[in-house]
Amino acid sequence: MRYFITFAYRGTDYHGSQTQPNGITVQAVLEEAMATILREPVPLTFAGRTDAGVHAAYMVAHFDTVKPVPVNLAARLNNLLPDSIAIRGIRPVRDDAHARFDATARTYQYRITTAKDPFLYQTHTRVAAGLDFEAMNRAAQYLLGQQDFASFCRIHTDVKTTICHVCEARWVQESETTACFTITADRFLRNMVRAVVGTLFEIGRGHMTPEQMAEVIAAHSRSRAGHSAPAEGLSLVDIKYPNKIYLS
Repeated sequence: MRYFITFAYRGTDYHGSQTQPNGITVQAVLEEAMATILREPVPLTFAGRTDAGVHAAYMVAHFDTVKPVPVNLAARLNNLLPDSIAIRGIRPVRDDAHARFDATARTYQYRITTAKDPFLYQTHTRVAAGLDFEAMNRAAQYLLGQQDFASFCRIHTDVKTTICHVCEARWVQESETTACFTITADRFLRNMVRAVVGTLFEIGRGHMTPEQMAEVIAAHSRSRAGHSAPAEGLSLVDIKYPNKIYLS
């Protein structure tokens, strides 16, 4: 049987979401906990990859088991897992459902603060005051639609295409000292959101005009975009799937 497991994590403690040989990852910790409870190896296939220090309020993975999982598996996992990982739910899905390939949309948010706040430093990136959010939102409109986002993709990746369809990209000032950038697309490239945010920072600081965002996109060159924004402000917050893949 195949299941989707939904969970959240604070990425500060991890070298990314997916297993790698040189550091502790969310996948490794979660698979170990599941194997302990189910008494068998339980490989997870994540909906996507997040880099070291990046968070997820909503991540999905699928896994297979020979027999149905206990109804209290989510609660048992939460008792075993560290505070930095929380299970939200487990649902049976069709045997051909895929956490990555069946996703129809993903949403990321990038949060910033202009204040030194000990309660925000792990989830918000601290920036200097004075960003021009109106200019940044004008620039963000150039991101909308289906186009080639090679300028915001980490080089030397093995993706077959750098075409993505962005349907939402906007900044909202949440308070006098905090703001949030939300971006939704059918897919994202490695480092894409952080590169986009870094470029918007350049525009917000007056180093580029909003109209130059179109030139950056058209260049299809990572060197034309801004530096990648720091990891701590970025969170994956939603993933959409068609209802037909769920069995209950």
